[in-house]
Amino acid sequence: MALMNNAATYLNPEHFCEPKQSNMCTAMQVLRADSFRILRNPMVSSRCLVVKASGRVSKKIDMINGKKVNGIHVNGGSSQLGQKRISEILNDDDEEPEKTCLPGGRFLEGRLVFRQTFVIRSYEIGPDKTATMETLMNLLQETALNHVRRSGLAGNGFGATHEMSLRKLIWVVTRINIQVDKYSSWGDVIEIDTWVDAAGKNGMRRDWIIRDFNSQNIITRATSTWVIMNRETRRLSKIPEEVKREVEPFHLNRVAISTEDIDSEKIEKLNNDIADRIRSGLAPRWSDMDANQHVNNVKYIGWILESVPMHVLEDYNLSSLTLEYRRECRQSNMLDSLTSMKTLSSNQNNSDTLQTNSCTSSENNQTSEKLQCTHLLRMETDHAEIVRARSTWQPKQHPSV
Repeated sequence: MALMNNAATYLNPEHFCEPKQSNMCTAMQVLRADSFRILRNPMVSSRCLVVKASGRVSKKIDMINGKKVNGIHVNGGSSQLGQKRISEILNDDDEEPEKTCLPGGRFLEGRLVFRQTFVIRSYEIGPDKTATMETLMNLLQETALNHVRRSGLAGNGFGATHEMSLRKLIWVVTRINIQVDKYSSWGDVIEIDTWVDAAGKNGMRRDWIIRDFNSQNIITRATSTWVIMNRETRRLSKIPEEVKREVEPFHLNRVAISTEDIDSEKIEKLNNDIADRIRSGLAPRWSDMDANQHVNNVKYIGWILESVPMHVLEDYNLSSLTLEYRRECRQSNMLDSLTSMKTLSSNQNNSDTLQTNSCTSSENNQTSEKLQCTHLLRMETDHAEIVRARSTWQPKQHPSV
């Protein structure tokens, strides 16, 4: 029993899983009633904090409008977070009804599509109170990993299958394109669907779509290409037949981004002569490393944006980002971030044309034109390429005064 300078409080988490009570009211009632009961107990010191945690999870749990969110269930009533009830949500997924408040998502369409639901939390938004690109990429990655885990394929590696783990193999992403129509705000609920398919003889393609839970409109699409690497030698490997047999039952011939809309063009290599801005001295931290002992691929986005002008970050939305990963980055590496910028304007035929536009142009210039940036993340010492990237920026719609 720990001694603290607080009144004794006895809390039982199961009170928060009652389906027919307001959780806020329940929490206050539990706090008042149990605190009073324990304070009246002469066996308990007034300087004690008694916490009781139950390992059991009630199966009768209400949710935000019938939806499991981030693994936590609360009674939503007529909340703005959505209007669907649990019966509606499960109509299209009789194979795997949601029975507990554990996180993890569920399968749809004969277990070929995996869906997970999230709330945009306060620490996942930027200065404009909407989710950041890093947040979206992290949620895509989380959904992909849970897809592998819930499918029963997960071995002892980070997203690796059983056969991959036996051979010390891991997945590495080589290219990803994400296109955002709308950024969600703090408190919004989103649904993420993901699925996989083959990409040539020795690759895998993973696609995602993000829907606004309330409107069910698709607000983000993404596609990526993955290959296999040996965890110890760090060399690329062919996909063993045993691994192919594991993942083929989950292949779905469907694309999130149509062929004509995907950014598949080669990304130009930048150097000091053609870059408009260069930011040096970027250093990976221990917390930037992932379970495969290299820098998490989402971390590169923040470093890339370090060389984007402030007025672009403030006045534009990042509507499309393509990342082309070329080599690993370790904690001991120091990095440079390079960016060049062009204006993407539309002519009368609605076709896009590019015009050179230095990043050092007036920051006060209000424009309705799109911007396109080319980025490079490289080693500071030998200038070896780590990531090439291309981004498209849309002007923010500022409210009229």
